[in-house]
Amino acid sequence: MTYYFAHPEYFWFLLLIPLLLVGYALVQSSRNRRIRRLGDEELVKQMMPSRSVAKGWVRMVLFCLAFFFFIVGLARPLIGAKLQERKTKGAEVMIVLDVSNSMLAQDYSPNRLERAKLSISRLVDKLKDDRIGLVVFAGRAFVQLPITTDYVSAKMFLSSISTESVPVQGTAIGDAIHTAVRSFSAQSEKSRAIIVITDGENHEDDPIAAAKDAAEMGIVVYTIGVGSAQGQPIPMNGDLLKDRNGEIVVTRLDEDTLREIARTGGGAYVHAGNDEFGLNPIIEDIRRMEDEEFSSQVFEEYEEQFMYYFGIALALLVIEMLVGRRRSRKHLFDNKI
Repeated sequence: MTYYFAHPEYFWFLLLIPLLLVGYALVQSSRNRRIRRLGDEELVKQMMPSRSVAKGWVRMVLFCLAFFFFIVGLARPLIGAKLQERKTKGAEVMIVLDVSNSMLAQDYSPNRLERAKLSISRLVDKLKDDRIGLVVFAGRAFVQLPITTDYVSAKMFLSSISTESVPVQGTAIGDAIHTAVRSFSAQSEKSRAIIVITDGENHEDDPIAAAKDAAEMGIVVYTIGVGSAQGQPIPMNGDLLKDRNGEIVVTRLDEDTLREIARTGGGAYVHAGNDEFGLNPIIEDIRRMEDEEFSSQVFEEYEEQFMYYFGIALALLVIEMLVGRRRSRKHLFDNKI
């Protein structure tokens, strides 16, 4: 049984409780000083027999307790009622996305990288029980999103990707494939696929050997080529990227390398178009694989508890009002006798 608070930020208001108690103590101290100015303190107390200092503190403590339970109720306490094993069937897909500067080329609208992100986002909208992960790479590769079925988080992580996501420039496709291979879950053995989205240019390691390693582990490697053989300049900071000699850098699609990676990895190569980027036919191919069953421990439902805390707070406030501010009449009558 797990206790969970939906809005723990409300607990900050509990810091007001010691301030209320200190403030009340200061008010009482100031009132006592004013009474002493009127004359003898004991004589003044006899002139005000109905005044009860103790009841004032009782009321203040009851109010603070009511405030405490009210704030806990606002934080929406929940109890995990059912811990169940959820089973789903599907495939695990690692998207490997090139975020090097060459992906800023504008042979796609608005550029290669943004067009790839849009296509991945549309793909996520079509997923049901499949798991998806995301690796970004340039000169090095990083896991942007571990394998998950949380498609909302996947789209959030995707939207934050830019060419600055990886500080080292280059196109290390081999490192990216190896990183993706290590990112699959331990439950997955059959339906695993890697989709590499890149222009394939300026690779710094051996991506074909990496694809071979993946294939030997039963992982299918697909590639999507982004760009054109004619090439495009790379916009950078309002200008065009230039090399050390001052020549404009033109980025060209290396289809031969990408075809060889896909062939070695047991997958297929697709040249991305402006209308059909290439992910949909690859996903249809992946869905023909044998679905794998995944299991996870999840809380199926939570039971709301806030009403009990609100009830306690209300009861304490009613008691606080019933206590009153004056001494009881019976006590006053006894004093007169």
